[in-house]
Amino acid sequence: MSALEDDGISRCGWANGSEMMRAYHDEEWGVRLEGEQAMFERLSLEAFQAGLSWATILRKREAFREAFREFDLDYCAGLSDREVETLMGNEGIVRARAKIEATRSNAIAAIELRGDGGLEALIAEFGPASQPAPKVQADVPTSSEESAELAAELRRRGFKFVGPTNMFALMEATGLVNTHLTSCFRRDEV
Repeated sequence: MSALEDDGISRCGWANGSEMMRAYHDEEWGVRLEGEQAMFERLSLEAFQAGLSWATILRKREAFREAFREFDLDYCAGLSDREVETLMGNEGIVRARAKIEATRSNAIAAIELRGDGGLEALIAEFGPASQPAPKVQADVPTSSEESAELAAELRRRGFKFVGPTNMFALMEATGLVNTHLTSCFRRDEV
């Protein structure tokens, strides 16, 4: 059962840790994204999140957006080695060279997908036939057959930092999979 907040609204328990997480849960998480750039941003942030908490990434999201020019694919694909070095000195973002370089190579791979319908369409192909219905947080899966298949397809196409777990998180965050608890007020809204 989700925790009941002081405003009388039942939410997924993870959303109750801070105002930032609460706002993210209530306004953004699980809402379908539209557009290549929006999907690329989420894919990139999920890659940066690997091994860290999502709260860390949310706190740094504006700095990421500034550093990667709103995750403009052409900009990210064209990052020079010198620009990667500059990003390594940016204290506002996660300074992991492999993740910064993955953002560059993933932008190149995403641009190459344009001829096949694009990144957004490819990810949508892996939506599940049925949605989970978790009653408690322990019931929420961390990956699925579909997320493993999506990760494999993305890796086949040259993407990096795209494992089954973070691709499942991407699918949840972008509304492809609904893992709001059955008692959560957002469950039927997304």
